[in-house]
Amino acid sequence: MAKNDNVNKNEKLLEIKNLKKSFGSLEVLKDISLNVKRGEVVSILGPSGSGKSTLLRCATLLEKADDGDLIYDGKYAFKSQDGKAVYSSKSEIKEVKNIFGLVFQNFNLFPHYTVLKNVTDAPISVQKRKKEEVLKEARELLAKVGLSEKENAYPSQLSGGQSQRVAIARALAMNPEILFFDEPTSALDPEITAGILKVLRQLADEKMTMVIVTHEIDFARKVSDKVIFMDNGVIVEEGSPEDVIDHPSNDRTREFLQKLEK
Repeated sequence: MAKNDNVNKNEKLLEIKNLKKSFGSLEVLKDISLNVKRGEVVSILGPSGSGKSTLLRCATLLEKADDGDLIYDGKYAFKSQDGKAVYSSKSEIKEVKNIFGLVFQNFNLFPHYTVLKNVTDAPISVQKRKKEEVLKEARELLAKVGLSEKENAYPSQLSGGQSQRVAIARALAMNPEILFFDEPTSALDPEITAGILKVLRQLADEKMTMVIVTHEIDFARKVSDKVIFMDNGVIVEEGSPEDVIDHPSNDRTREFLQKLEK
């Protein structure tokens, strides 16, 4: 749904402090700290294996962090104590989970549910909202992503681009305050990618707070308020699209962008 244009841009909606995550002896995230303000669009760039997806998985509580603080709208999901991440209570975690949504790279739709049921299931069964209200909102969201005529279709009857748009509608149906996207166009061809990026641009215009892991440099340049370049588990460079994409100060960022442009 449309967000308020009069967004207080200085209000931190997400704070990550000194986040660390290893898999065995492999350090994947090495002391990551970042803030996302309300209404801000943040794009995360970086080569494969740089830790981008693990960062998103830790931020959305799909992966357990080793150490650090994760704070949504002033509420702690976990905080660092004696060198390790200590998670909040189940009820506090439940509150935090209502604040964010995540759109997966591979859609993760329920194959045995229709498009409409995919979008309405969680708001009705998890958030316990009124069915009529959820159905009305779901149909508005499907119209917004250009899929009104597909509400009774099943995921197997959809193209990749249509599936991704259903996934976006499903995430929005939970009324999150911040949406995470993990490479939302990586499985799609260029023509379909353009349609997905158009939906994201529309959300950005409505001041939806978003964190987008992407390799779409032009999109990141046009839509982002802030761009983060990650490599080898650290944030190498962070700033406006003009600073990071057009005039990178770090050699590693420059080298990465040159390879993408070839």
